[in-house]
Amino acid sequence: MSNKRDYYEVLGIARDASPDDIRKAYRALARKYHPDVNKEADAESTFKDINEANSVLSDPEKRAIYDRFGHNGPQMGGGGDPFGGEDPFSAIFESFFGGAGGGRGQRGPKSGADLKYVLKLSFEEAVFGVEKTIEYRRQETCGSCRGNGAQEGTEPTRCTRCNGTGEVRQRSPIFNMVTVMACDTCRGEGVVIAIPCRECRGDGRVRTLHTLNLKIPAGIDSQSQLRMTGEGEVGPRGGPFGNLYVVFEIQPHAYFRRQENDIIYEMSVNVAQAALGATLTIPTLDGSEPLKISAGMQSGTSFRLRGKGVPMLRANGRGDQIVVAKVVIPEKLSEEQRVLFTALAHTFEPSTSTNAGNAGQQDGAAPDDEGILDRIKSALGL
Repeated sequence: MSNKRDYYEVLGIARDASPDDIRKAYRALARKYHPDVNKEADAESTFKDINEANSVLSDPEKRAIYDRFGHNGPQMGGGGDPFGGEDPFSAIFESFFGGAGGGRGQRGPKSGADLKYVLKLSFEEAVFGVEKTIEYRRQETCGSCRGNGAQEGTEPTRCTRCNGTGEVRQRSPIFNMVTVMACDTCRGEGVVIAIPCRECRGDGRVRTLHTLNLKIPAGIDSQSQLRMTGEGEVGPRGGPFGNLYVVFEIQPHAYFRRQENDIIYEMSVNVAQAALGATLTIPTLDGSEPLKISAGMQSGTSFRLRGKGVPMLRANGRGDQIVVAKVVIPEKLSEEQRVLFTALAHTFEPSTSTNAGNAGQQDGAAPDDEGILDRIKSALGL
């Protein structure tokens, strides 16, 4: 019968402990009894017992054998090396105290690079959404070598320097520290390619033109981006694809301006329309709309057209169109317009004033205002 202590007793846990309980107990004890931390005489022996207990109980298959047969079960071996020949003190020190590399158990296929694609959209495409087909170049798995980098008919071989781990370890005499570095022979890949693939030159990947169909949602703007999962570049040696990030460049509109979900439209109004009122036809994203302005409207007056703006990206409904009136003062006048404006200007002056324009009129009398306004409207094409 083996004289070894019960593994559950070593870790101080119940026999029905969960994997999480085992992991927590192991980490606490490993920190406490690591020889580089604990200088007591029996710390090294206790630390080895803790590692051995954890290597069995943290493995479901080994734990099941141990629960049934104890220390004398098959493959227990009376206390073999739970780290497969690796120095347990170095491995645990790296795991808990920040050693480089993170150990062999954390190695895995490296993901491919993420890509960015800038997609230009017209103002209307961004507002209402659109379907686009884009093309871009990315790294894909080489069809000739199927991604392993070796010439067809050959296979990569395990690196003898790192024994396929992709890492080499160097022990420092100071504090028994271990430095983990990528293997310089296989460049951290764990395999060596004797005859590289002619198609990809041993990389396992080739740059290929890739086509992708995109459905752009309504309401997108220049601050938005789409993440297309798995549409980036393939990882080395069969690693997963990265992502594609589509960012948008929205072209400006000839007369619309966007403000979040609202559309701003600046409407030019001549002085006669502003003074007399008018019904104007204005453009919207959905077509032309009539807009009635009242007499005496001032420059800067705004009108709101409900539901004529941009569809909301993550909600139902649309913003509004805001029409801002701008009264335009003519820079040049025809002779007829100048005469009419001059006559109109006299009507805005006090009735007691006299000038050459109203000579022969009785004091207090005013020109025919209605006749002048009608002629101004006619001259301005109203």
